[in-house]
Amino acid sequence: MISKKQFEKELNIIISNAIREDVGGGDYSSLACIPESAQGKAKLLVKEAGIIAGVEFAKKIFKYVDINLQIETLIDDGEEVKYGDIVFYVSGSSLSILKAERLVLNAMQRMSAIATKTNKFANLLKGTNTKILDTRKTTPGIRAIEKWAVKIGGGENHRFALYDMIMLKDNHIDFAGGITKAIDKTKHYLKENHLDLKIIVEARSLKEIEEILKSAHIYRILIDNFNYENTRKAVEMIGDKCLTESSGGITLETARKYADCGVNYISSGALTHSVYNMDLSLKAV
Repeated sequence: MISKKQFEKELNIIISNAIREDVGGGDYSSLACIPESAQGKAKLLVKEAGIIAGVEFAKKIFKYVDINLQIETLIDDGEEVKYGDIVFYVSGSSLSILKAERLVLNAMQRMSAIATKTNKFANLLKGTNTKILDTRKTTPGIRAIEKWAVKIGGGENHRFALYDMIMLKDNHIDFAGGITKAIDKTKHYLKENHLDLKIIVEARSLKEIEEILKSAHIYRILIDNFNYENTRKAVEMIGDKCLTESSGGITLETARKYADCGVNYISSGALTHSVYNMDLSLKAV
């Protein structure tokens, strides 16, 4: 993953762009009927059970909109919530609260849904040595908060983008002329450009795993779309030479079986691309 400094930069970009998109020249609905001096208070109300996520991000949004807004947190990121729970209160300028409202809700509803789904996978994998990973199958422009939500839900982050890890997949291998050529060219490129990046290589068969294992300094082998039997064989072949990752349509129904095959990681794009927003609302009090 990227550095904390870069991550914070990504969050600031998300907030500034979202406010630009949503507020534009002004929140005229609020400006038209609420005095500039009006002070108010609102609560973040939970309307569906799950894992709450985005509390800390909401604080960043409120402070971006108005540094004087005050937030009283009752429930922290990662905690279980149920219908009727109040996560926090925000007080201060009524205009500022309304300006931040939609972005806070959009972000928290999405993040909470991702955290809730991730938590289901994490709970399924308890008792094994397997961790659940996200992917780059994220919503364009808000990857940082979606990957943050995965962490809140008990998962781990895969690479953030194309620039922080090498991942040689089927197309790279085929375009490069084969596995060994792809790996050798990659190592040469990293050396020539003074880059220190971990290398993951995708395998489509046990034969490809044999070939990958002939190369040194491979961080992880991606065991892609293998059945349970061949996954177990792959894990035995790889041993402690490098880490292992299973991927390819793994669901809540199949995740534990892949974990029982002994892989270190399971990656699932569904953590971020197939969730339904948790029902939350911000209500004046």
